[in-house]
Amino acid sequence: MSMTSAERQPIVSPAPAVDMRSPFVRLTELLGDSKPGKPAINLSVGEPQHPMPPFVGPVLAENLADFGRYPPNKGSDQFRRAAAGWLGRRYKLKRPVDADSEVLVLNGTREGLFLAAIAAKRWVAKRAGPPAILIPNPFYAAYAAGAAAAECETVYLPARVTNGFLPDLDALPDELLARTVAFYLASPANPQGAVADHAYLVRLAGLARRFGFLVFNDECYCEIYSKEPPPGMLEAAGPDFAHAVVFHSLSKRSSLPGLRVGFAAGDRRFLGQYLELRNVAAPQVPLPAQAVAVAAYNDEKHVEENRRLYNAKFDLADQIVGGRYGYKRPAGGFFLWLDVAAMGGSEAASKRLWREAGVRVVPGRYLARPQADGSNPGTDYIRVAMVQDKEATAEALHRLVAVLG
Repeated sequence: MSMTSAERQPIVSPAPAVDMRSPFVRLTELLGDSKPGKPAINLSVGEPQHPMPPFVGPVLAENLADFGRYPPNKGSDQFRRAAAGWLGRRYKLKRPVDADSEVLVLNGTREGLFLAAIAAKRWVAKRAGPPAILIPNPFYAAYAAGAAAAECETVYLPARVTNGFLPDLDALPDELLARTVAFYLASPANPQGAVADHAYLVRLAGLARRFGFLVFNDECYCEIYSKEPPPGMLEAAGPDFAHAVVFHSLSKRSSLPGLRVGFAAGDRRFLGQYLELRNVAAPQVPLPAQAVAVAAYNDEKHVEENRRLYNAKFDLADQIVGGRYGYKRPAGGFFLWLDVAAMGGSEAASKRLWREAGVRVVPGRYLARPQADGSNPGTDYIRVAMVQDKEATAEALHRLVAVLG
């Protein structure tokens, strides 16, 4: 849903004094020494708790000797072929991804998304003004950290309910786009669960080609959805994937957050520059971990079971939360993004839930930054991670409704 020009907010970075610390550090300070009102249930951290796939242990055991070898920085041939093959099966691509030049292994998406900003600053042509990196607001903290490390102006794009919880492309002036280095997007979005449709992605890809910036689409939640598989950025990019890079991880798809394996894929010209930076600035991914990833990208049964478990918990949210707090079942991801403005806002609601119900959630205010007018798109929301088992999730949701009303 697009906003009218009268409804749009100016897009300007906040003052440097904004608190840039981790949302979880701030949450710990907010709760202080207060004790949980009931046995604690942690729904603050988006750490998958589902059982890991059964093949993980055997594959690691078969490849233990490879811990004695330095891995290639770009990833093993087997890993890159597995990732490219999975992309071809998962998405409707104009052509197959070239495993040799269009895929790079990552230590999960966090380090990949962070370093991508620095590589982008070196890769793009000279900008028409102070270089800027655009990120949705709220956002995953690695985006802003990368922008700061790249010494680019961070421009926060409000992703509010009025524009479907996605940045409003109509609100971006040409002057800003002409000095943009990279545009970060998360689809499905963290925390709101919004999914950019194919038309949105096509339009964004067109802007990137026209103005010469890169689109970094964080697609780590792409396999957690209720109905339709979310489209991907490579589907919307041109046949050469120009100016488009996607980031994937096994953390959410396969419930393997501790494995720390993911990949970047897309524009081969940029990935060459990116690999040069990673060769000197990032650790290699152990070959046994890559072997597990090969098995994971070639197996869909565990992914389907993982998705079934999440959908069962969203069925609970449909029943228990219902129409309260602006809740609508998200199109993707595993978070609830609940409007608690009537309960005093995100910090007040988070404190009440902990002190009265023992439920730990993240204030949305900590996941976003103030806009030019001082408003924060997350102030009225809490993020609830649906990562615990079904029984714990049901108990937490019942407590949440009992406390917040």
